[in-house]
Amino acid sequence: MAKNIVETPMMKQYFEIKNKYPDAVLLFRVGDFYETFSEDAITASEILGITLTRRANGAAQFVELAGFPHHALDTYLPKLVRAGKRVAICDQLEDPKLTKKIVKRGITELVTPGVSINDNILNHKENNFLAAVHFNKNLCGISFLDISTGEFLLAEGSREYIDKLLNNFAPKEVLVERSKKKLFDEAFGTRMFTFELDDWLFTEDAARTRLLSHFQTRNLKGFGVEHLANGVVAAGVILHYLDNTQHKHIGHITALSRIEEDRFVRLDKFTVRSLELVNTMNEGGKSLLNIIDKTVTPMGARMLRRWLVFPLKELKAIQRRQAVVEYLFKDLDIKQLLEENLSLIGDLERIISKVAVGRVNPREVVQLKTALNAIEPIREAFLAADEPSLKEIGEKLNSCPIIREQIEREIKNDPPTLTNRGGIIKKGINEELDHLRSIAFEGKDFLMQIQQRESDSTGIPSLKISFNNVFGYYIEVRNAHKDKVPETWIRKQTLVNAERYITQELKEYEEQILGAEEKIFAMETTLFNNLVTILMDYIPTVLENANLIARIDCLLSFALVAKENKYICPQVNDTDEIEIRQGRHPVIEKQLPLGESYIANDVMLNNDTQQVIIITGPNMAGKSALLRQTALITLLAQIGSFVPAESAKIGLVDKIF
Repeated sequence: MAKNIVETPMMKQYFEIKNKYPDAVLLFRVGDFYETFSEDAITASEILGITLTRRANGAAQFVELAGFPHHALDTYLPKLVRAGKRVAICDQLEDPKLTKKIVKRGITELVTPGVSINDNILNHKENNFLAAVHFNKNLCGISFLDISTGEFLLAEGSREYIDKLLNNFAPKEVLVERSKKKLFDEAFGTRMFTFELDDWLFTEDAARTRLLSHFQTRNLKGFGVEHLANGVVAAGVILHYLDNTQHKHIGHITALSRIEEDRFVRLDKFTVRSLELVNTMNEGGKSLLNIIDKTVTPMGARMLRRWLVFPLKELKAIQRRQAVVEYLFKDLDIKQLLEENLSLIGDLERIISKVAVGRVNPREVVQLKTALNAIEPIREAFLAADEPSLKEIGEKLNSCPIIREQIEREIKNDPPTLTNRGGIIKKGINEELDHLRSIAFEGKDFLMQIQQRESDSTGIPSLKISFNNVFGYYIEVRNAHKDKVPETWIRKQTLVNAERYITQELKEYEEQILGAEEKIFAMETTLFNNLVTILMDYIPTVLENANLIARIDCLLSFALVAKENKYICPQVNDTDEIEIRQGRHPVIEKQLPLGESYIANDVMLNNDTQQVIIITGPNMAGKSALLRQTALITLLAQIGSFVPAESAKIGLVDKIF
C-alpha cells in the first residue's frame, strides 16, 4: 500500500487476503456491503462512479473507502471486469451471529475478463474465451476455454497460424509465460488483455498431470491431442489458472478438442477484417454476420460466428449442410416447428454449465425444463424426416424425460431467482415443509381460531390477539372485562384502558411461527440443491443437445436468409473452377436505398481459359466490391450457405487472402 495503515483486527485480515491477490481489486464483504480500501477504493470509485470516503485509522490517519450493497454485485462487477480489472470476491464464510470473534472470510471467486459465468458480463452472442500461449522454438501451442459453455480447444503451429487463431477466436484474456511476455508482444501485439504466470506452469509434465487428473484418463489419445505437446502445455496452463482463480467445479468441461488446421479454409486477420466478416470498419456499417445471422438461440449465434471464420474444405461436410438447408428451405411445416420451439430453448449451453459450477438458480432450472420440453417435438420431427442428416440429429437428441418430469413435479413454474427466500418447491413434495408452511403462512387463521375460542370461553367479546417486538403475541383485554380473565393467563403490560396477557399456548405457537420461515428457507435450499446434484449427471447429455440445437439453428438461419434474400444453392465441387452468374454482394445489396437494385456481375475463373481477371475503372466504380463479392460468395458456399446469385459453381478453395 502507498502509506502505512494501522492494522485493526479487520484490516489485518484484509491485508492477509489482499497480499495473496495483489493485482486484483478486492471486494471485501462487511455486513451487507462489499467494501474496497486504499488504492482499490480509489480505482473502484473512478470506474463505478461510487462515493470515495475516508475512515479514521489510528491517530491522525485515515484510509480510503468505497463500497456498495452486496445485492448490487451483479450491477457493479461487470463494470470492473469490462474495465480490464481482475476482481477477487471475499465473502463472510460464517454467520456473524454465531461467533464472538472477527468473522472468518475468504476468496470465493476470482473473476477475470476471461473467466466469468456472470450473465451481466457475458455477451450471449459471443464466446468468452480464455487463451494460453506457449512458445517453443519455431512452434507455438495455444488453447482456448470458454468456462461459460465448457468448450475446450487446443492447437499448435507457426506464429502466423497462432496469430490467425487469436484473431478469429478473439479471447478476452491471454495467459503468457512471464519470461516470454516481451516475445508475445512482439509476435502478436499489445492489444490483448494478458496475464503473466510463472514459467514452471508452462512445462509438459505439469500440464499433462493436470489434464489427466481432470479428465480421469491415463493419456490424451482419446481426444486426439496426445502428440500435440505444445498445445497440451497451453491447455494444462488454463486448468492451473482455473485452480488459482478458485474455479474448482468444472465438471462441464468434458472434452478437449483439436482445432484441425487442414479442415478449414485459411483466413488471415487482414482478410477477416477487410471482408468485414464479423465486424465493420466503418461506424454504422454492417458485417456479413449481421446479414446472415437469423439464429434464434444464443448457442446458434455463437456457432455461426465460428463457422464464418472457419469455412470448411471438406466437400462432403459442405454438401451435408447444404442438403439440410435445402430441406428446411422447402419444408414449411418443419421450418415453422423449428422457429416455434427454438425460441423456447434459450441458452441451454450456459445454463447447464452453471449447474456444473453450482451457480444455477431456480428460474434457470425451470428454463432448462422448458428447453428439454421444446427439444422433444424437434426430435420427433427429425426422426420422421426423410433427410439423413436431420434423422441422425433426431437420433442423437435426448429430451431427458426423467429429469424434466422431476423438475416439473418439484419446482414451481415461476420461482424466485434467489434460493434463500423460499417459494421454490411445490406443495406435496415434502411433508415437513408443507407443515412448516401451514404454520408460517396460515397463522392468521389459527390465531383467529384461538381468539374466537378464548372469547367464547371467557365471555369477553372485545378480546383480541396482537403482536409486538417486545413480548411477541399477546391477548389484549379492556379494563371493563379484566375480572373475567382466567388465572392461567400471565399479565405482561398495563395500559390506560386495557391490560395485555400471554398464554402458554401463544408462546409455543410464537416459537413455532418465528422458527418456521427460517426452517422453510433452509429446507427449500436443501431440496433444490439435491435436484441440482441430480442434474449434474445430465451435463454431457445436455451439452450434446446444445451442440446439436446450435447446429440446426445455424442451418435454419441459412434457409431463412436464402428465402428472404433470394439466394440459390451453389454447386460446390473439387474442381479448380469458379463460375458465378449474376452474383451480388450480400452486404451492399441490403444497404441500398429503397427501390434501388444491385447491379449483378458474372465471374468465371479456371486454369484452362481464364486464370486471371484484370478489372479497370475509375474510383468508386465497384472494383473492390466485385473482388470482395467473389470472396464472400465463395466463403458462404464453403460454410454450407446458399449464395446471392442466379447460379454458382464453386471449386473448393483452401485460402482466401
